[in-house]
Amino acid sequence: MAVRIALTGFLVLVVAMGIGRFAFTPQVPLMISEGQLTLTSAGLVAAINYLGYLVGAWDAMRARLRVELRLLCGVWGAVILTLLSATVDAALWHALIRFLLGWASGWAMVLIAAWSNEKLAQLGKPGLSAAVFAGPGAGIFLSGLLAVAIHSLGLEASEAWLVYGVLALFFVLLIARNLPRKGELHRPETAPEPLVLNAPLKRLVWSYSLAGFGYILPATFLSQMANARFPGSLFAQFIWPVFGGAAVVGILLGIATRQMLHSNQRLALVLWLQALGVFASEWVPGMAGLVLGALLVGGGFLCAVQLSLQYGREMAPQHTRYLAGLLTTGYAVGQLIGPALSALSTALTHQLEPALYVAGVALIVGGGLVWKRY
Repeated sequence: MAVRIALTGFLVLVVAMGIGRFAFTPQVPLMISEGQLTLTSAGLVAAINYLGYLVGAWDAMRARLRVELRLLCGVWGAVILTLLSATVDAALWHALIRFLLGWASGWAMVLIAAWSNEKLAQLGKPGLSAAVFAGPGAGIFLSGLLAVAIHSLGLEASEAWLVYGVLALFFVLLIARNLPRKGELHRPETAPEPLVLNAPLKRLVWSYSLAGFGYILPATFLSQMANARFPGSLFAQFIWPVFGGAAVVGILLGIATRQMLHSNQRLALVLWLQALGVFASEWVPGMAGLVLGALLVGGGFLCAVQLSLQYGREMAPQHTRYLAGLLTTGYAVGQLIGPALSALSTALTHQLEPALYVAGVALIVGGGLVWKRY
């Protein structure tokens, strides 16, 4: 029973996050080469996707009615909208689809995490939640490997979207009957007590928001950076699966080192390593810089989320639901601002570098905010 719940949550996050949200990243070079997007419009489309995620996540946390329906719409919406991406070639239509896909993935992420964590805790298997949380990284890894195959076969962007959509459909069909039924995602009738934000909690919220802003730029544009520096190189196509694989390994390392230092200190170190990865992608020459960037930024991607939520629970154990909503909102806002800044950077300077430097500094500041516990 516990394994089935964990596998269901894992595959939902593979579909909704790893494929639904992040398959766009390895698609960017292909769509730019076909004239569907420019570097500037790609940043704007990505920002609109994160706006949809913000709306979906916020709605999911506050919903009291039709909660299970939202989850089903999120899961199936990720599949249908990914397939629908194959039918459009204009930036405006892609932006609309990415907004709706972001909304769907926000519903799926929040609600499947809440359901699986609660069920696994009831069954005495809370440790399996880490396996669920590895879903986005595994999805990124799979979509990245598919991108390599797509590139080697010379497929068009529309054909690639169909490949991603069919894979997502296959995964959802595997676990569709295991998804929660009506009444399993009960929401409390009374609102949670207001949370008093003391100085450490405020620093955590700011840090987490900066983490969302800092990682999203390399996460969105690493594939395009590799393609621009090494056009036609098959090796460059492996940057994105390296990012996803590093995210899964990062979670495993985080579990293995959970007894070392305090959670806030481990969070600070993760953010500083991500900042190093952002700068390495620019300063270290050749493919080595991009690989190092993918390893460090990707490796800290899910760790930062896990540690931030853990640190929040430690400081406010009676307000975990409200604090999770507040942190998720800040993170989503950071993700929204990142691509918007990249679009501004490329529009004004025709380069991503200024935006990447700002992202690296943001991660440094974010780590500094949480290094001191109280």
